[in-house]
Order: sequence, then structure tokens, then C-alpha cells
Amino acid sequence: MSADTSGERNVWQSFQPYLEKESLAAFFLGMSSGFPYAMIGATLTTRLAQDGIDKKTVTAFTLAFLVYNLKVFWAWLVDGVRLPLIGGMGQRVSWMLLSGVLVMAAVANLAFVDPAADLGSTVLAAVLVGVAGATFDIVIDAYRIETLKPYQLGTGSGMSQYGWRIGSAGAGALALVMSARYGWSAAYLACAAFALPAMAMALILGEPKRHRDPVARKGVSEVFGAVIGPFGEFFRRNGAWLVLLFILVHKVGDTLANLTFRLLFDDLGFSNDEIAIWDVGVGFWAYLIGVFIGGVAYAKMGLKRSVLLALVLMAVSNLSFAALAAAGHSNLGMAGAIGFENIASGYGGVVVVAYFSALCDLRYTAAQYALISASASVVGRFATGTTAGGLIESLGYVNFYVLTTLLALPGIVLFWWMSRSGLVDAAMGTAGEE
Repeated sequence: MSADTSGERNVWQSFQPYLEKESLAAFFLGMSSGFPYAMIGATLTTRLAQDGIDKKTVTAFTLAFLVYNLKVFWAWLVDGVRLPLIGGMGQRVSWMLLSGVLVMAAVANLAFVDPAADLGSTVLAAVLVGVAGATFDIVIDAYRIETLKPYQLGTGSGMSQYGWRIGSAGAGALALVMSARYGWSAAYLACAAFALPAMAMALILGEPKRHRDPVARKGVSEVFGAVIGPFGEFFRRNGAWLVLLFILVHKVGDTLANLTFRLLFDDLGFSNDEIAIWDVGVGFWAYLIGVFIGGVAYAKMGLKRSVLLALVLMAVSNLSFAALAAAGHSNLGMAGAIGFENIASGYGGVVVVAYFSALCDLRYTAAQYALISASASVVGRFATGTTAGGLIESLGYVNFYVLTTLLALPGIVLFWWMSRSGLVDAAMGTAGEE
């Protein structure tokens, strides 16, 4: 076999896992998962800033994301409650359809509020999008994990991240472009259609083959078991509390930085079109490159080494925004900062999500992954909503982004120690087993 033929075969083997039906389904699930985040994240931040809302109030709106961190308290419903009328379609399918309709309705509600006229109604509308989006996420995550086979967790997580980025960036770009031409109400209504891909996948593929019912749902004791069972099983594992500590702290700096980028861009004088080109456009392609690198790295380097590298890259990426803040309004500087940050985030998203997915017990996929994903960003989101605006005003953007880099160091050190001590392997769940 010639070297050229061998090289082509290796390239094809790298791409082939991404074309399996389970991985393709993960892509469309991720697309629907990403768009509610954009509606109450960067898009709403831009909308509020353009309406003249002060920075402290704008960053306080990120507290709407805390609803995602509270989803653990109702995630057990997705595992343990059979819906009337449509429940016969399957536990995961029926919940996918219900939560998809709810998130579309919540986004439509947000479309018709006016932040300048009634800030209170805007807060309530944003929280409702958060509740509906969080419920949608619970179902999507459980469906993805139970649909993927163990060997597909890396590529499936990669495809999910591809979809998430397309859904988030696509909805964000669509909102910016349409708002400039038709107003924010029309922009949000158009973006609601991004809920449809996940609903379509549930109808096409049906109930996941790996789904296991945790309880018989016959009486009070069974319902009580559905509530506490997922957490009891997780915390009985060796090293579970340290794993949870890592989940809580590993992304503090990254979350704190990411939710303030649009404020930086606005203060540096970037227009909506420039943001759409450089932040959304360049960031989109850089993220896709990072996701592909992450899928390959997970397969070649293994879980522990690939995750450790991801933590380092995501920490360092925050420094690029300190450089952009120092440089001022620079399209090249923005492209470089956005490019590096998104490659690091894409890579990290694949390997970290694959690790978190493998931690789940298949009897409690929805509840346990809700616990994990909610814990992953709660500290950073709370810090952003309560202190980010004040920190930026007192420290300036350069020192603020240096601080976010330093805040990532505890997570790096903890995961390194967990890998060396064997706790990463000891705390794995059945989702990572053949």
C-alpha cells in the first residue's frame, strides 16, 4: 500500500465515526440545545446594551442562567414521571416534544417584551426561557448519552458541540441581522424554530435503546426513589465528592470571562455587523476546528491527558482578551482572540463533555447529568451576575481577564491530582462501560 493511500485511509478513519447515525443525531440535538443560551446570553446582552441599560444591570441578567444550575431539582421528573396522552411514545421522546414546545413558547414571550419600558417583565421573560431551556437540556443530554454507544462518547460529544455551536451562533447571528432590519421581536420569533431539530430526531430515531427505567412508578416509595436514587448512587462512589468539587471549580474563570465578552466589544466600539463577522463568523469556524481536534485527541490521548490539556488551554485563552482590551478597537486583534478562545473551547467542550457523560449511571441519566452540568457553571455564573460588572469597572478589562485566568488554576491542579491518584477511573458510571 502506497503512503498516499495509507494517508487517505487514516484521514477517512478519522472522519468516519462522525458520520454514524448516533453521532449525526447528537449534532441535531446539540443545535437545539444551543439556541436558548444565545437568546438570554450574548443576544440579550447586546439588546440591553443598545437600549442604554447600565453594565451592572446587564451583567445581573446573567443570573437568568442560574436557572440552568437549578435544573437538578426537577431533572428527576424526566426520568421518573410518565407524561399523560403522549407518554406512550416513550419516556425520552414524549419529554423531548413537551420541552421543545415550552422553549419555543418562552422565546416567543421574550420577543414581545421591551427592556427600556419594563425591565421587570424582561427579567421574568428571560427566566422563563431559562426554565424551558434547562428542561429541554435535561431531555437532550439524556437522549444523547443513551443513544450513543460507549465508544461513541468522544465523537458524539464532538458532534453535539458542533451542533451546539451552530445553534448558538446561528441563532445569535440571525438575531443580530434580523434585529437591524426588522426589530428584536421578529428576530426572536425566527430563532424559536431552532428547537425543531431535536424534536425531529426524537420522532425519527424513537426511544434510545440504552434507556433504562429507574422505577416502576407505582407508589410513593418508587417516586421517592426516583428523587434521591440518582444522587445516592453517585455519592456512594469512591472519590465522588472530589469529582463534584472539580466540576464546581474547573470552569469558574472561563464562565466569568465568556459572559462579559459582548460588554468588551461594545465598549471598544465594535458594530453589530463587526460582531457578527468576527465574533460569530470567525468564532464559529474556530470552534468547529477545535471540536474536531478534541474528537481526535480524545481517541488518541485518552480521557485524562486530553482533559488536562483542555483545562490549560481554556485558562490561557482568557489572556487573549486581556490583550484585545489593551490593544483597543482592532479587527485583527478581535479575530485572534476569538479564534484562540473558540479553538480552546471547542476542544475542551468535546473531551470534558465526554468525561462528564461517562460519569452517568444509565438508570439515572437525566438526573445525574443535570447534577453534573448544573454544577459545572454555577459558581462562574453567580460570580458574573453579582460581581462581574463591578470588577470590570474597578479593575478594568485587562486586569479582569488576567484574574479569570488565575481562577482556572485550582481546577487544573485538582484534576491532575485526581488522575495521578486513580480517582478519575474510580468514579466512572455505567454510561462509559460496554
